[in-house]
Amino acid sequence: MTEKLTANSAPPTADKIWHLLEEVSDPEVPVLSILDLGIVRAVAVEGEQVSVTITPTYSGCPAMSAIATDIRLRLLAEGYAKLTIHNQLSPAWTTDWMSPAGRAKLEEYGIAPPVDGTATGHVLNLFGQDTAVRCPLCKSAHTHLVSQFGSTACKALYQCDDCREPFDYFKCHA
Repeated sequence: MTEKLTANSAPPTADKIWHLLEEVSDPEVPVLSILDLGIVRAVAVEGEQVSVTITPTYSGCPAMSAIATDIRLRLLAEGYAKLTIHNQLSPAWTTDWMSPAGRAKLEEYGIAPPVDGTATGHVLNLFGQDTAVRCPLCKSAHTHLVSQFGSTACKALYQCDDCREPFDYFKCHA
C-alpha cells in the first residue's frame, strides 16, 4: 500500500501517481482502468503539486466529471492534496491509445474491443463488406451490426450469427 504524504515523507513522484491511477476504474466499463482506456495523457509533479491531464473518449463524454472526481478522491486518499486535473481535447482520443491489456479485459467482460485498422469507425472494406467484429462470447467472426448505438455512446450493438447473442462493440475512434 502506498504511504500517505506526511510532513516526514518524500514528495510525490510521477511514478507513484501513475501507479495510483492504475486503480481508478472507468465508470462505464469498470473492468478497465483509466490507464487501460488510454485517457491519461500526462502526469506532472512539481514539489507537492500534482497535475494530471486527461482526454475524453469523445468531447461530450458524460463520464469525464466522474473520472476526474475518482482521480481526485484516489489521490486525496493517499494524502496528495495539491492536485490539478486538466481536460485536454486535442489531440482527440483514439482507440489506438487503449492498452493491449485493456482490449483483452474488454473481451473478457463481454464487449468486443475495437478492430485494428478501423479507427475511423464502422467501415466497409474494399469489396463493400462489413468489417468483421469477433463475438466476445463464442469468438465467432460471423456477426452483424444491429445498431450504431449500444449501451453507451462509445459502443455499437452487434449480434453473433453463430451463438445468436447480442453484444456491445467498443467503437473505433480516430
